[in-house]
Amino acid sequence: MRFIRDLGTLLRRRDFRRLFAVRLTSQCGDGVFQVALASYVLFSPERAPDAAAIAGLFAVALLPYSILGPFTGVLLDRWSRRQILFGANLTRAVLVIGVGAIVAAGNAGVLFYLAVLLTLGVNRFLLSGLSAGLPHVVERDELVMANAVTPTSGTAAFLVGGGIGAGVKLLVDSDLSVLGLTVVIYVAAALLALRLRRDQLGPDLRGDEPGILAAVRTIATGLVDGGRHLRERKQPALGLAAIGSLRFFFGLMTVAMILLYRNYFYGPGQLDQAFGALAIATGAVGAGLFVAALITPWGTRVLSLRRWITVLFFVAAVVTIVPIGLYTKPALVIGGFLTGICAQGIKISVDTLVQTGVDDVYRGRVFALYDMIFNVGQVSAAALGATILPDNGKSYPVLALIVLGFAGSGLVYGRLSSRAAQRGDGLNGGGLPGGVRAGDQADDRTQQG
Repeated sequence: MRFIRDLGTLLRRRDFRRLFAVRLTSQCGDGVFQVALASYVLFSPERAPDAAAIAGLFAVALLPYSILGPFTGVLLDRWSRRQILFGANLTRAVLVIGVGAIVAAGNAGVLFYLAVLLTLGVNRFLLSGLSAGLPHVVERDELVMANAVTPTSGTAAFLVGGGIGAGVKLLVDSDLSVLGLTVVIYVAAALLALRLRRDQLGPDLRGDEPGILAAVRTIATGLVDGGRHLRERKQPALGLAAIGSLRFFFGLMTVAMILLYRNYFYGPGQLDQAFGALAIATGAVGAGLFVAALITPWGTRVLSLRRWITVLFFVAAVVTIVPIGLYTKPALVIGGFLTGICAQGIKISVDTLVQTGVDDVYRGRVFALYDMIFNVGQVSAAALGATILPDNGKSYPVLALIVLGFAGSGLVYGRLSSRAAQRGDGLNGGGLPGGVRAGDQADDRTQQG
């Protein structure tokens, strides 16, 4: 398997191994932490959560990525990135201790969500620092390979962390134990960062860099410039619209699934069973993400990128009807797996559309817009779910809305992208271009997907 060969090649580099260890440990801790959050907010005997509680959890989990993402580079280009990796992990450990104190006091109010928001906001700097430091530990011609391997491995570590956290929760039945494990892992990641030299990950300052305020103004202007550039690049622009629609309807389905396991399939006295079953369903979705990385190169060679995206939208619509529409636990596990394949296949294809269809000088600004669209779509879905979903998550009208959303997105995207291709705004060859493989990522959005 090419992924294994590429990983083996990169692991021969000592400095890559050290940075890679920080990534895997940090993202494993992220998985454990998010299990602790889900357990406390959604599976606590003292609370019977509704869609509004889930919407709040999505908001604090994703908004730091949407709001802070474009601006983290200002500090990453001025401070030692090794020190950012060390300090960010240590800061998160301290903040998680604060979250634990709030949990011990039994408070799930504003203070709890503020502490979680700060913790996840720091995480945005960490992930950006890991990506920014990568060119300093591999050769230039290995960057595409490294950008494919490291986010995928980080996602695997995140899922493993989630499994570990769920296991600890089920064995010990204590949210504080899961949070304590998170602190230990974050401290370990901070110490692992110290194996790198202070200046090893950059930035390589010349002394003529603009001040922070000037740089922030430049970023804001750059986002506008990126949007203007997309008006001239129809295929990437349509891809961003497709990913926004995908995240919205996929997010609405996610909220419904959580409520189904919490309040429909299991009663108030079956929280451990509900938590374990939801962990299995979530693992099935994660398995679908990895299968998508294996089959998308074949799919785009046979159909082209834009047709593959269209087909996956329609498949997602069908899967939402059957098996998900049966509203049984096995049906949700199978449907989650298949929907995970569709969602990640679309995402990989849109990533490639942007990577190949946008001029290099605009690529960073366009991906910053991508980040915002990607996360705001899911937060908006959670907000809508809070309004229209019943507390048990079972709603045929909402299911019909998701089906129509996926099918309508496929229909509109297919027609508009076909017209753009006929006008000459297509991509050469249509499939994954040479040097860009399925799974290549410009950043770490895979962890959220």
